[in-house]
Amino acid sequence: MNLHGKTLFITGASRGIGLAIALRAAAEGANVTIVAKTTEPHPKLPGTIYTAAEAIEAAGGKALPIACDIRFEEQVVDAVRQTVERFGGIDACINNASAISISGTLDTDMKRYDLMNQINTRGTFVCSKATIPYLAKASNPHILNMAPPLDMNARWFKNSVAYTIAKFGMSMCTLGMSEELRSQGIAVNSLWPLTAIDTAAVRNVLGGDAMAHASRKPEIVADAAIAILKRPAATTTGNFFIDEEVLRAAGVTDFAAYANDPDRPLVPDFFVPDEVIARSSTPLAPMPW
Repeated sequence: MNLHGKTLFITGASRGIGLAIALRAAAEGANVTIVAKTTEPHPKLPGTIYTAAEAIEAAGGKALPIACDIRFEEQVVDAVRQTVERFGGIDACINNASAISISGTLDTDMKRYDLMNQINTRGTFVCSKATIPYLAKASNPHILNMAPPLDMNARWFKNSVAYTIAKFGMSMCTLGMSEELRSQGIAVNSLWPLTAIDTAAVRNVLGGDAMAHASRKPEIVADAAIAILKRPAATTTGNFFIDEEVLRAAGVTDFAAYANDPDRPLVPDFFVPDEVIARSSTPLAPMPW
C-alpha cells in the first residue's frame, strides 16, 4: 500500500514533525492540506504554510496551504471544506499541532494554560470531529495523534501539570475515539518518539543546541507515521505507538541516520514509560525528566 493520491489533513505542518510527515507523504504522491497559523516568517520559528507548500510540491505531492487557528471550530470546518473541494475527500487526519510550557502551577499563567488545552486537547478533538464524516467514506481511514502513552506516573505531572493535562487529553482522544469509531473502520492511534526530537520546541524551550545534539531528526517520526498510515485501519486502532518500535516492526535495523550526532547518547523523550525504555535496545542517556 502506498499513499499516492491519498489526502492528508495535517495540523502544524508548516515546520518540524508535521512538515516532515507531509514531505514523506508527498514523496509517494500524496495530497497534503497544511493547517497552520504561520503565514509570515517568524524570527525564531522557520517556515510558513507557503514555504511548506512549495517543499511538498517539490517533493512530488500536491499541497493546499490553509491559514487556520485550530482553536476556532469555524476555521477548522472551513479548512476541511476546502480540502474536500480541492482533493475530493480525506484519508487521514494527523493531529500534530501542539503548544508547550514546562512550568509548575504557580509559574503557569492561565492564558498559557488555556492555549495548551485549546490547541492540544480541544484542537485534536475538533479536527477529528470535523474530518470523521469524510474519513468514514475513505478506503483506509486513519486519525493519528502526536500524543504520548497514558502513563499515570506522578513524575510526568509534578513539574508541568498544565502541559501534561493537555497532552494526555490528546491521548484520551485516542483511547475513546478508537473504540467509538471502530465499527466505522476508522483507525485512531497515537504516535510518540522514543527519544527527544530536534524541533523548535526542543531548541527554544527544552535545552537549546545541547539538547538538539542529543536528539533525533523529525524524519524518524515521519517514517513511523507513514508506516502506520499504510497499515489496514480495521486492524490497527487504539494503539500508543513508539516511533522506533514501529520502524523495527517494519524491518528497520539501522537508526544512525536519524541521529543529529551519532556519537552522542540520545535523550529519552518526555512521557516515555519505564517499560518502553527497558525494552529498547538503543543506548540512551539517563532520563533528565
